[in-house]
Amino acid sequence: MSEITVRHLGEDEWKDYRAVRLEALNESPEAFVATAAEEQAFDEARWRARMQRSARLIAERDGAAVGVLSVGTAPSDEEGRAGELFGLWVKPELRGSGVATKLVKNGAALARQRGQSQLYYWVGTENGRAVAFASGMGFRPTDQRRPMGVQSEEDGEEEIAMVLPLGDDRRVIGGR
Repeated sequence: MSEITVRHLGEDEWKDYRAVRLEALNESPEAFVATAAEEQAFDEARWRARMQRSARLIAERDGAAVGVLSVGTAPSDEEGRAGELFGLWVKPELRGSGVATKLVKNGAALARQRGQSQLYYWVGTENGRAVAFASGMGFRPTDQRRPMGVQSEEDGEEEIAMVLPLGDDRRVIGGR
């Protein structure tokens, strides 16, 4: 198997992000709040604005996108010291092969470079594989919960915020 590389997309690479994002929405519609039809209708200006709002990382093998991850600032952190991972997706045939690990490690490195002291990742409480993955990456559960933002088979399913301390600061910002 060829090596997996991860790169940070610039604003002018919005078409690359759009392509992999739409693939993710089409392949795993249950994993996202948005739908492929909604985002397919976005114009160039909207895609460029998204590229400016958060960092978009893409995993590639032989020049083809095989995964994607977004890194932003945690919405409840007014000081910008906490980052947030979201929109993680890997092609089904490569799940469990280390692509997600490479994306998350690169996302954590980017957050560290930005001066963020911790990274949040919301995971479905019923998604044992995702919780185990995040725990294995060093994320620890917090007491923060919220209703799932995506369609679920079971009413009442919720997400848990997991946090990864970055650097020497092991405190959790905002009492999380």
